[in-house]
Amino acid sequence: MTTATSRSVAIVTLGCARNEVDSEELAGRLASEGWTLVDNAEDADVAVVNTCGFVEQAKKDSIDALLEANDLKERGKTAAVVAVGCLAERYGKQLADQLPEADAVLGFDSYQDMSGHLTAILNGHPPRAHTPGDRRKLLPVSPVERQSSASGVAVPGHGDVRPPAGDVAIESPAATPRIIRARLDGRPWAPLKIASGCDRRCAFCAIPMFRGAFVSRRPNDVLAEARWLAEHDVKELFLVSENSTSYGKDLGDLRLLDTMLPELTRIDGIERVRVSYLQPAEVRPDLLDVMTQTPGVVPYFDISFQHASGPLLRRMRRFGNRESFLQLLEQVRERAPRAGIRSNVIVGFPGETDEDLAELEEFLTHARLDVTGVFGYSDEDGTEAETYGTKISADEIAARVDHFHTLIEELTNERAAERVGETLEVLVEQVDPDGDDPDDRVRGRAGQQGPDVDGETVLLLEDGAPAPSVGDIVQVEVVDTIGIDLVARPRG
Repeated sequence: MTTATSRSVAIVTLGCARNEVDSEELAGRLASEGWTLVDNAEDADVAVVNTCGFVEQAKKDSIDALLEANDLKERGKTAAVVAVGCLAERYGKQLADQLPEADAVLGFDSYQDMSGHLTAILNGHPPRAHTPGDRRKLLPVSPVERQSSASGVAVPGHGDVRPPAGDVAIESPAATPRIIRARLDGRPWAPLKIASGCDRRCAFCAIPMFRGAFVSRRPNDVLAEARWLAEHDVKELFLVSENSTSYGKDLGDLRLLDTMLPELTRIDGIERVRVSYLQPAEVRPDLLDVMTQTPGVVPYFDISFQHASGPLLRRMRRFGNRESFLQLLEQVRERAPRAGIRSNVIVGFPGETDEDLAELEEFLTHARLDVTGVFGYSDEDGTEAETYGTKISADEIAARVDHFHTLIEELTNERAAERVGETLEVLVEQVDPDGDDPDDRVRGRAGQQGPDVDGETVLLLEDGAPAPSVGDIVQVEVVDTIGIDLVARPRG
């Protein structure tokens, strides 16, 4: 039998930034046990596909990625294909039966011994496919009782829950947390998980069933990983979870995020901190004050509205309405007039009426959101909404999505145009000094723009001016827009 030290692995990540954290933790575990991390599946002995199981399109993308990896295997480019992540956790053996191309389907509980599982697969002894279960049942119902019970429950992205079998990626003194993570890219920003799971029971969402009950990471663990990221050239921390406004409730203090944010900004090397995924019903004035008054915390608010019709939101098992949401946005802008605000909405939910759609359209027209994602409703296995009657036809849902796509594109383009003349700070993420277009050689993100999906800023440099480096933060003046993207010139 050959050892892991002579074997290589590529981790292919789909889905959200939370999955990216999980992949980097897996990479850290594998690297600590002798595996060589490679970028491309065709160069690896094992291709580990970290899947997404959020919505139907994400599931299809995950299966396509597994099939692409299997094609490499059939051409002798890789020896094994392994499915992990949310789709694997959610469907387990069912996925394995329907997708025999995968050599193994492993759930979250397999992450700590991933090296052993991959070695067994390469030696012809794959483990049994994961048997799914409702992960909400693994921890006590009461949040305050969870921390003492969580030591035996696997929570991806939180580091160890039991002592590892071998060395870990980063050794730490006994008094400080051990960091298990390996960076898989050279970006100047990185997601940092502050919590996992969710206690909300939105009728359309299956995430709590396969991600489990809400569990906060202890502040010391978050801060230790943030320092490690700063030592690995990260300038921006992107705090991620399923619900950041619940952070600390299982630790006995809902104000822990308020006190932790200033500590994160004081870490040497960290230039800015971004908070994601705020539930509108849980946003507190104190948190808004900290987010808008702490130097280094960017003026960015990722607020999960989902809709704006009060009656439909109740049917979704959510809170709020058009008036309360607009009041919340007013509170944000009173504190930070130039804040960037993004959200997502669902159309076509069972029972959605013309009146509901009119409320949503009215809200979006007055909200002045920088970015809005629109999703068409689809049944998710095991959710309450799956059992609802009054379903809307797929064709009608598609028509509603198209309508709101068109409306949102117009509104967000107008919102971007309002930023012409503003002075912003941009984190440089891409520099191509030899690019064909001299006006498209430097790109980055303003504090108001979140990673990947919230647009970017193109920097126009004067002739002969030196280009900034990736990771620099440049003060700019916005001079134009391209859709939701901003075009700016450096100041000074």
